Amino acid sequence: MTANLADLDPGLLGDLLKVAGAPGFRRWEEQVHRTGGCSDPIHITGWTLTKDKTSGETYHHYSTENEPGARLRIACGNRRASRCPSCAWTYAGDTYHLIRAGLAGDDRRDIPATVREHPRVFATLTAPSFGPVHNRPAGRSCRCGKHHQEDAPELGTALDPATYDYTAAVLFNNAAGALWDRFAKQLRREIAAYAGLTQRELKEEARVSYGKVAEFQKRGAIHFHAVIRIDGPEGPGSPPPAWATTDLLERSIRNAVAYRCTAVTVPAAGDQPSRTLRWGTQLDVRPIKAFGDGSDITEQAVASYVAKYATKAAESTGATDTAVHCRKCRGTGMSERYPRPGSALGRCAGCRGTGLGEDLAALAIPDHVRRLMQACAVLQPLYPDRGLVRWAHMLGFRGHFSTKSRQYSTTLGALRQTRADYRAAQEREARGLAGTTPDTVLVLAAWQYAGHGHTPGESVLAASIARDIQLNRQTAREALKGEPNE
Repeated sequence: MTANLADLDPGLLGDLLKVAGAPGFRRWEEQVHRTGGCSDPIHITGWTLTKDKTSGETYHHYSTENEPGARLRIACGNRRASRCPSCAWTYAGDTYHLIRAGLAGDDRRDIPATVREHPRVFATLTAPSFGPVHNRPAGRSCRCGKHHQEDAPELGTALDPATYDYTAAVLFNNAAGALWDRFAKQLRREIAAYAGLTQRELKEEARVSYGKVAEFQKRGAIHFHAVIRIDGPEGPGSPPPAWATTDLLERSIRNAVAYRCTAVTVPAAGDQPSRTLRWGTQLDVRPIKAFGDGSDITEQAVASYVAKYATKAAESTGATDTAVHCRKCRGTGMSERYPRPGSALGRCAGCRGTGLGEDLAALAIPDHVRRLMQACAVLQPLYPDRGLVRWAHMLGFRGHFSTKSRQYSTTLGALRQTRADYRAAQEREARGLAGTTPDTVLVLAAWQYAGHGHTPGESVLAASIARDIQLNRQTAREALKGEPNE
């Protein structure tokens, strides 16, 4: 442990010593180690029985009755690093392999290495301006007259909160998923137009695939990083047509972003006018190289970049990493019994119609972020179908952070299944069942949810285990880097 025991709270220290001195501590430690040091493990109780289908011979029987606390702890699987760093590390690793498989190929996923020869770019689509913010422009000072440090807390916050368009900012975040969908459709139209084809003809000659991740800028606006690739008609396993070039793909992306119909219209409601939301003028499109010379963006760099942001969310802006909506009405502000907006009976008794379960003024968050979350609450009654309060902790964004088109590469589910199959094979070998045929084995099981998390003392010990695991991983990685190439 790296923590100084003398500095710990007496209650925490007492619980820590109680856990460490318990008879089942070694088994508890083994359970936590198997979860990777998970910060919030799921507790289950139950049993499993493995036996021969024909003879009825019992190969293996397991029950949680003899486990510490009579329960088994399994990893929570949360993707967010702010909630569980160890599970987020696993998620980031899966995302890395998913993105890289679509760039370099993966024989295990039927993605040939020839995919490297397909036109592919790394594009970043950003939000428009909602008002001037504190920044660090190259070669000059911020508009406020200061040269901000990289970690200055005012970076990304509004220069003039009174004129900053917080309403448009949260509506853009909320509509970002739909805006991406409009862009993806228009991109295919642009590619077809450059090739002199109709949409139907394009499908017979080429496919457009992508893998993307969402990231919050410091100002609280969402933007997307995407790997975009042109394949042949059968996907990554088929060569693209001769007319499909990286230059054509880049021009098509720029045209699709700028096209007037690549927009989402939010209708007028109450005192809010109708708004047409578009992408910002800042657009970065760069070709992806298999190997770099120091200036090119490489497959590994792109995969690492996407994986890094797949585990982050709005907490990187200073927002809360937990929802702030009222659980009783799920953020709608309306009563389930009398769901009539505008009437006293129609208001939720728990939040009095605000949809909030937390007092935003009392939260320890930056004022800029607080204003964005407040904008979600103000707009909720006007746009009840957008779930703005429910996603206020995400500054209005309600989409998936990491998505891909169907034929880009493998899936996260397939990667998880590979890992599960590997562990199952290890278990069979450990139990002496490696030579048995799965069809001859019967597995019976009964599991129940029994809670989650750690006690305060367990949390300290689990964090120490997680740090040891991470250190071992880093040491192994450095050792591999130091091996000579043969």
